[in-house]
Amino acid sequence: MSARASRILLLAAVALFFTLVALGNVTDYGSNFAFVQHVLAMDTTFRSPALMWRAIEAPALHHAAYALIIAWQIMTAALCWWGVWRLWRVRGFEGEIFEREKRAGIAGLTAGFLLYAAGFIGVGGEWFAMWQSQTWNGQRSAAIFLTFIGIALLHLCAAERERA
Repeated sequence: MSARASRILLLAAVALFFTLVALGNVTDYGSNFAFVQHVLAMDTTFRSPALMWRAIEAPALHHAAYALIIAWQIMTAALCWWGVWRLWRVRGFEGEIFEREKRAGIAGLTAGFLLYAAGFIGVGGEWFAMWQSQTWNGQRSAAIFLTFIGIALLHLCAAERERA
């Protein structure tokens, strides 16, 4: 398999992943909303007084945060699919052209990486002490997603050496 085909397929796999995640969050809103709600409320953490001032208990803000996450997932999926289409179109072209067409895919993979690195590991895990929760700790899943997305991002960013 050529490196180009591999790059396109890995990007498509991430696009499919974000499409399914966003679809699941839209069609089964309540399941993952509960996760966001408990993480922001910090109601299953150690409840240390030094940290509990960070808790957000307003349901409207829980819904706003969840809507932002879903919108970010939809944007990520769209950018990745856009990148797949752009790369597929030029799969047989000169390396310089293929290299230039990577931009949308790189943007999509970066957006997905940021969602899990900054959003789930940074904000959720550290700011809202998600790591303390036995029930609502998404750090392990976020790490799996970061690995998957990160490998695809590194592979896509690699310099193009193939010639058509």
